[in-house]
Amino acid sequence: MFDKILIANRGEIACRVIRSARAMGIRTVAVHSEADRDALHVRMADEAIEIGPAAAAQSYISIDRVMEAVRRSGAQAVHPGYGFLSENPRFAHALSEEGVAFIGPPATAIEAMGDKITSKKLAAEAGVSTVPGHMGLIADAEEAVRIAREIGYPVMIKASAGGGGKGMRIAHDDAGAREGFRASKSEAASSFGDDRIFIEKFVTSPRHIEIQVLCDGHGNAVWLHERECSIQRRNQKVIEEAPSPFLDDATRRAMGQQAVSLAQAVGYTSAGTVEFIVDGDRNFYFLEMNTRLQVEHPVTELITGIDLVEQMIRVAAGEKLPFAQADIPLNGWAIESRLYAEDPYRGFLPSIGRLTRYRPPEEIATPERAVRNDTGVFEGGEISMHYDPMIAKLCTWAPDRLRAIAAMREALDGFEVEGIGHNLPFLSAVMDHPRFVSGEITTGFIEEEFPQGFTGAELPEAELRRIAAAAAAMHRVSEIRRARISGRMDHHERRVGTDWVVTLGAARFELSLTTDRDGAEVRFDGGEALRVESDWMPGRTLARLMVGEAPLVLKVDTLPMGFRLRGRGADLRARVMTPRQAELAALMLEKQPPDTSKLLLCPMPGVVTALHVAEGDEVQAGQALCTVEAMKMENLLRAERQGRVARIMAEAGDNLAVDAVIMEFD
Repeated sequence: MFDKILIANRGEIACRVIRSARAMGIRTVAVHSEADRDALHVRMADEAIEIGPAAAAQSYISIDRVMEAVRRSGAQAVHPGYGFLSENPRFAHALSEEGVAFIGPPATAIEAMGDKITSKKLAAEAGVSTVPGHMGLIADAEEAVRIAREIGYPVMIKASAGGGGKGMRIAHDDAGAREGFRASKSEAASSFGDDRIFIEKFVTSPRHIEIQVLCDGHGNAVWLHERECSIQRRNQKVIEEAPSPFLDDATRRAMGQQAVSLAQAVGYTSAGTVEFIVDGDRNFYFLEMNTRLQVEHPVTELITGIDLVEQMIRVAAGEKLPFAQADIPLNGWAIESRLYAEDPYRGFLPSIGRLTRYRPPEEIATPERAVRNDTGVFEGGEISMHYDPMIAKLCTWAPDRLRAIAAMREALDGFEVEGIGHNLPFLSAVMDHPRFVSGEITTGFIEEEFPQGFTGAELPEAELRRIAAAAAAMHRVSEIRRARISGRMDHHERRVGTDWVVTLGAARFELSLTTDRDGAEVRFDGGEALRVESDWMPGRTLARLMVGEAPLVLKVDTLPMGFRLRGRGADLRARVMTPRQAELAALMLEKQPPDTSKLLLCPMPGVVTALHVAEGDEVQAGQALCTVEAMKMENLLRAERQGRVARIMAEAGDNLAVDAVIMEFD
């Protein structure tokens, strides 16, 4: 076994590898850019080596700089994590030449599976079910149209070297095929330096289901059940679960056997994933093979009890797998929610800044429930524009799917993140969505259920009543505390009122409270009563209550005459007033937001990379105005209507904050 390994990665996956290595008694070496000097993975590792500037191309994906760190450290093996160099055969070759073990598959397997055209041909030869399509090179748009007609619309036009949704278009007719071919070819050339395109049948109502495989260097190979990854946005996974709510045992077994056949056909060793598209009749088709550890691997670990990182290390050290296919359990249900630094209220645009509060739920593991949080950040740390915006992977496990979802709801509500935009509210809204709860999901779920984007969850009347009851009980506690601190009344508890009006946006509730030593009885105007019990005290940012017969977890910020309460995907201002205050408040005019219709505002923190207009220019609706780069993604800002540019307040190269004014129109 190795004495020391180097992790050629950063963030949560580097921390994840360090945890397994430490449990095995193996020393670890972290590499880091200048921007990551204070990162969590650097703090956790036994040693740390700086390898270059913040830009990943000059640090984390520079083979020369990583190899220099390997030599300096004396590490006997390298774990690449995912992303960066994890599927780069040149890196695997470089390590082999240096006599250092690559904790991953042979370079030949990476090369074979890294090219989508080659991998599909190999899959077909190995007896794996593949999507009907044309795997040869396509010369031009007219040939693309001819091939698309032969396959039958709709078709998927994809870049051979693609990934992460880049170089991918769906065409429903000849015009779409022509435009999709040109766009995919251009995007593939700029993103991957490889403009080869192929076309395959687009599977309608598709589900994205993948099989985890594990192979050693002695001819042993197993599959560790499946993961459902259908909840995606822009071809990026958001929520994953294991097993799939859709598969039956026969389909699961057939997919697993085909995945292992493909792995063995390419001489694969280590932990990898074979991805499939599954239609509504449980027909499945090979999509691609990821030859590295997947982001969503924790859900497989939770249902099997197998540490995949540990097994990767042992396989790289030449050990045999300690189990056979019949030994692998399928125990309970696990769900993973990816927490991203992105603002769901602004079209999920990237967000950067300091984590002024980062308090994940407590990690637990019992026979009834488990909560796990894989992260690479800490309170007070910075979310940089240079790297992937993922903050954490929150996972829950329970004996069945509904209880795993319930555990995830509670964990999300108890996850405190402040200082940046994040997608916690959206994740909560998905957990409550009837279609997700039923398991009737496809890869189009987010586009179909949130076609206008996410504006916050709309809670049902019964849930609003529970929150109103909680707000009233919490407000009474605050009023008693204020009375005690002021010393202005001796019998403060008796002097605080019992009748209140609570507003939650447009919802209005008249209620009264009676209290005892253990809590409060909240009675609504219509006669319904709810019991509220909690140990919440003013100043606490998280309230855990029992309202009625069910728990309620709320994030709490104190406001004049009430609170800002967040939970279950909703962000509510709760105003708690006496009946007289409510009567007077109804007479007050609503403050109108400022008119920004003549301004172009920066939608996210980023760098202006180009201005496409000048002062005095006449612009048309849809015309490009400027380009802003954030999280290494370019965002083209366009005119919403016809007008004339009156003033430009930014220049190329400027770093802008959210809502900074870029230009003004007449």
